[in-house]
Amino acid sequence: MSYDPRFDRYRSPNVKRPKQAGDSLPDSFAARTGWEKPAKPRSSGSFGRSPQQTAASWGRPGERLKRSKFRLWAVWAVLMLGGLGLAVNLFYLQVTRAPALRKQAEQQQTLKTKPFVPRRPIIDRAGNVLAIDRQVYTLYAHPKLFNHSKAEIAAKLAPMLAIERSPGTTSEAELIRRFNLAESGITIAESLPQEVADRIAQMQIKDSLVDGLELLRQQQRFYPQQELAADILGYVDGERKGQAGVEYSQQNLLERSMPSIQFSRSSNGNWVPDRLTAGFVQLDDLKLQLTIDSRLQRAARIALKEKMKQHDAKRGTVIVMDARNGELLSVVAEPSYDPNQYFNFDLSRYKNWAVTDVYEPGSTFKAINVAIAMEAGAVKPNTVFKDEGRIYMDGWTIQNSDYKQAGARGPSTVTEILKHSSNVGMVHVMRSMKASLYYQALEKLGLGQTAGTDLPFEVTSQLKNREQFINSPVEVATTAFGQGFSITPIQLVQLNGALANGGKLVTPHVVRGLFDRNGEAYWKLPRPVPKQVFSPETTKQVLEMMETVVDGGTGKAAQIPGYRIAGKTGTAQKANAGGGYSDKAIITSFVGIMPVEAPRYVVLAVIDEPKDGSGGTVAAPIVESVMEALISIEKIAPSKK
Repeated sequence: MSYDPRFDRYRSPNVKRPKQAGDSLPDSFAARTGWEKPAKPRSSGSFGRSPQQTAASWGRPGERLKRSKFRLWAVWAVLMLGGLGLAVNLFYLQVTRAPALRKQAEQQQTLKTKPFVPRRPIIDRAGNVLAIDRQVYTLYAHPKLFNHSKAEIAAKLAPMLAIERSPGTTSEAELIRRFNLAESGITIAESLPQEVADRIAQMQIKDSLVDGLELLRQQQRFYPQQELAADILGYVDGERKGQAGVEYSQQNLLERSMPSIQFSRSSNGNWVPDRLTAGFVQLDDLKLQLTIDSRLQRAARIALKEKMKQHDAKRGTVIVMDARNGELLSVVAEPSYDPNQYFNFDLSRYKNWAVTDVYEPGSTFKAINVAIAMEAGAVKPNTVFKDEGRIYMDGWTIQNSDYKQAGARGPSTVTEILKHSSNVGMVHVMRSMKASLYYQALEKLGLGQTAGTDLPFEVTSQLKNREQFINSPVEVATTAFGQGFSITPIQLVQLNGALANGGKLVTPHVVRGLFDRNGEAYWKLPRPVPKQVFSPETTKQVLEMMETVVDGGTGKAAQIPGYRIAGKTGTAQKANAGGGYSDKAIITSFVGIMPVEAPRYVVLAVIDEPKDGSGGTVAAPIVESVMEALISIEKIAPSKK
């Protein structure tokens, strides 16, 4: 084989090319050497090359070989770089991004979901249902699919549905009006119970009205007592989340735990479950039981509404607590709302202001102050102070609420000061002890903190800082008759509970625990250990002093024949937002404890901004009505004097 520079390749010596014109070499020489004389070059004008250039280019086999090797190396370099890039990309996909790609593939081929599980029911202390999940339906109309006239369908549906309509308009006419709103997707009725949905379905089958009417099933939280316990229960929104009350605070107890089910795509693209755990669809029968008594709750709400209407009050609350353990038997706030229709009410009604708002308690705090002074050894029930009716302190005038009528009462015992709710007398009582000890006692009672209830959104009470309190005589004076600091109604009940149970600070609560259908406890609310804040001797004496308030003092409206009741009225000016106190706006209250010989129940009523009256005329009658119901419900025997 010989190298042919004209074609930059090797050729076999056995292959001969045809002889061409211009060849001068003999055939034998060509056959022997493989060299063939190039054809006669064309004129230089043909291709722009001279014969010398053409001959030179064909006559350098070494350069041709170098070029060939260079191209070979270039090809190899490209191939190597391409292979290296492919290897790097494979490493990136199979190693670096492998976890992410694997997860993405699993997400595309698998699906995890939790089956719908109803929330646990809520019951009161007697087992009456307060909240439960139920199956309801929404009725849609698609008029373009009707196979009967709109009038016929309206006539059939009207008796089954409670349709809101304009005055003077019939239900049939309102339904026809709605049918004309669109050709499809018209909402006719929502939250239809099962029995109504069954009647509509039966009508569709019987009268062949299947086309054009659609019932969409869904789960809904239902409150059979409507507004009765709304302040405690709260409500569940459209996303199945509690937004107020125990529906919010006890979300973890009300939601049943249910394992997720994993689905995978089958060969035909359908989702099928991978596996089902045995018994996974079984639901527990646990119910969240509250301490609330529905009968007492109803009595309290009725009494509160009547007095608020009578005195044109802005709002009010009633709380009943068992002082032995802190169980709340009733918590009512007005105005309230129906949790079944929560979306139709103002947002301000969703909060229970018995725990979310603070106010200056006024004279209802005087019994607590007397207990503080007696516990410190500063006074006794028969300690005498001069009641001038009006005094001046640091440029401020302090006087009794009845000063214009009663004037100065003169020498008065602590019992008489409490009985007549003397502001001036209480200033003298609390100034008989060191301001630092007084402040320390208030902190011990929990002022500046919350009561720790299980109702949500509770706010802390407000107390001046220590330096400001101790160094300002007027702060001590105003605190003595219940002003200059703020407290929630629930915390005031807690403090009076300490007077009723021998001096222990219990935690007010509404949740009793989770119970099964047999009434057996599955889980009970853990209770903090009560803190001893007063001695039993002190509380016994204070209760006897408070009894005189009901027997012959400002709380006579709370009397119940045959029963010993201790109490304290309160009528306080409302603080202005910019400082000082309002001349018109007041907040009235009354706290009662019964029975005095075996104190157990604390009842508080607070009425905000009544147009007239006082704690003794507005709030005390409410407490009397609630205690009447309490006596009947709890079968409390008459007192033996």
